[in-house]
Order: sequence, then structure tokens, then C-alpha cells
Amino acid sequence: MNNRLFLSWFFTTVIIAVTSCSPRQDDILVLTERGGQHGPFTDAALEWLADEAAENGYAITEINTAAPITKDFLEKFDVIIQLDYPPFGWTEEGQQAFQEYIEEGKGGWIGFHHATLIGEFREGYPIWEWFRELMGGITYRNYIADLTDGTMVVEDDKHPVMKGVSRTTVIPDDEFYIYDKSPRGRVRILATVDEDSYTTETHIKMGDHPVVWTNEDVKGRNLYIQMGHSPKLLENPDFTQMLRNAIDWVLKNNR
Repeated sequence: MNNRLFLSWFFTTVIIAVTSCSPRQDDILVLTERGGQHGPFTDAALEWLADEAAENGYAITEINTAAPITKDFLEKFDVIIQLDYPPFGWTEEGQQAFQEYIEEGKGGWIGFHHATLIGEFREGYPIWEWFRELMGGITYRNYIADLTDGTMVVEDDKHPVMKGVSRTTVIPDDEFYIYDKSPRGRVRILATVDEDSYTTETHIKMGDHPVVWTNEDVKGRNLYIQMGHSPKLLENPDFTQMLRNAIDWVLKNNR
């Protein structure tokens, strides 16, 4: 083999080897609700996600509306993070694409706070029934408008999302939504909030009040985190550990 042929063979082999050994980049779609009272949390969460992406090799794509969501669009992504974006105002095509994405395990999903604003709030935006069932068949009823601290209690410490998370941690300045019923029995509950720990006097309580859960009846790994109002959350090491675990857990389904 002459030198030119050898060099050509050598570099081709090296390129193929490097390509085959290079880790696959994880692509994360972040659907955000910008501005308003949740704006500061969204900004803080995006900054935290950018740091995590730089450290772990994620690629982050942010959109501020569900309008671009189609089957073809979602095929680019391994995980969708619904960062306080509500479950209404989606196109029918977008709803169907998301449903297929989760049911068939094409990717994972992490939803925060506003993602369970499930109800008939605006004319022309009927309840997304499939999404309500994914969330445990719940309908939103009320929230703590004056905000309160509350203690999150880990219920399922065997789940990977709760690895390294303290059994109890204080969630600052949140609204703690209540629903027409608890989703318990239809989803796997990972954590609840202790309503007796509220620092604001309020009658807005559920009794059994799950705040972190997953639906295991679909192929796509999914997690709902009810908290997501204050940027102070991103200063809580237990919350960021849970979020870091959640991203890793949903991504592992697609690797």
C-alpha cells in the first residue's frame, strides 16, 4: 500500500471510529410561558437549564407557543419540558402529535406548575381530555393567590427521580394548586405537600395533596412537578437535584 492510499485509509478509519464512539447529543424542547407572574421562575429555570446543557452536552430549543408542534417537529427532540405552559390553546394537530409522542414512547416529558391548569377557562378552549387523563383525571379548581411556603414530603424514595433528595424540603412562595380530586390511584405519586406546614393562613387545601407524580400507563417517561412559581426554587438544592434526576430519567428511555 503506497503512502497516499495508507493515509486515506487511516483517516477514514479514524473518522468512522470517532463518529461511532461519540455520544449522541440529547435534544430538549422547552415550551415556555414568558412574562406575567411566572416570568421570573421561567427565566431562572432557563438559566439553570443552560448551565446543565453546557455541562452535559444537551441541546436546548425554546419555543413560546405550541403552534409549531407537529409530528415532524417533535421527531427532532428526546424530551419536552413544559415550563409553566398551559394545556390549552394547542392546535388539534399539535395535541395529536404530542399524544402520539408520549403514548408511543418517542420521547419523554416534564411538566411544571401551569401544565395542570386543566379546565374551561377561555371560550373556544375546551378541556383536552387525553391530557387530563395523563395527569390522573384531574380538573383544576383553585390556588393560593397569596403564596405560601410549604414542605414537600418525598413519598416514593425508591424512584430514580428522588435519588439524593431529602425526605422533606421547604418549597418557597408557591401557589399549590388544588383539583377536583387527588390523582392518587391513577398515577404513581412521588411526593406530596404537607398542608399543615403552610406559612399563609388559607382554606384552600385538598387533604391528600400530591405535587410530583408520573403516569406509568404510557410508554413515554413523564413527570409532573406542581411547583414552579418562584425563582427561589432554583436556589433549593433538593429541587435542583430532583430536576436533574428527572431529566436524566426521561432521557434514559430514549438512549
